[in-house]
Amino acid sequence: MQFVAFEHGIEVNGATINSVIDGLGTYKTLARDYLMKAGIGTMENGQYRLDLEGWYSHESWLKVFEKIAERVGDFALKQIGMKIPENASFPPWVKDIDSAVKAIDIAYHMNHRKSGKVLFDPASGKMTEGIGHYGYEPVKGKNMIISECKNPYPCTFDLGIITTMAAKFGHNAKVAHDDTKPCRKKGADSCTYVVTW
Repeated sequence: MQFVAFEHGIEVNGATINSVIDGLGTYKTLARDYLMKAGIGTMENGQYRLDLEGWYSHESWLKVFEKIAERVGDFALKQIGMKIPENASFPPWVKDIDSAVKAIDIAYHMNHRKSGKVLFDPASGKMTEGIGHYGYEPVKGKNMIISECKNPYPCTFDLGIITTMAAKFGHNAKVAHDDTKPCRKKGADSCTYVVTW
């Protein structure tokens, strides 16, 4: 289900949250207002400040997404998702469309933490659970990847992330929501996307 954290106490980094502001274009003021009301960031001398290296409540950030969905709609959520690759940390080994889509789950965990500990340790390769996953399943013999996303983020936000990552490394890449599968917009716990190129 969208907007509902899997666990309490998860945090997301400020650089990732900055994608909300980047993705909303003319609605930047609205984004800042929702972030401030959620306790994310501060006002200094009349200016909104977000510590890009700081950590903020995941549950509060999900509430911001919900408010944006209600007020602005799915297009805005997709735009925010499309900005994630510009703002979040990704592993350095991403070099093609396969590694790009596969890296989304690792990057997702690199930008969230639990009990003060980041959920993916690049040195050990250890991933800690608590926020769900972005799936990666290549289809043998085809230029196709199936990505089942089981996380608390909005459906169209994930569509935006996957679209941008695929397009970065495959100029003719297309991403579509698989409407034959469950959808978080309809109360399911996952959505499935098909990447082709």
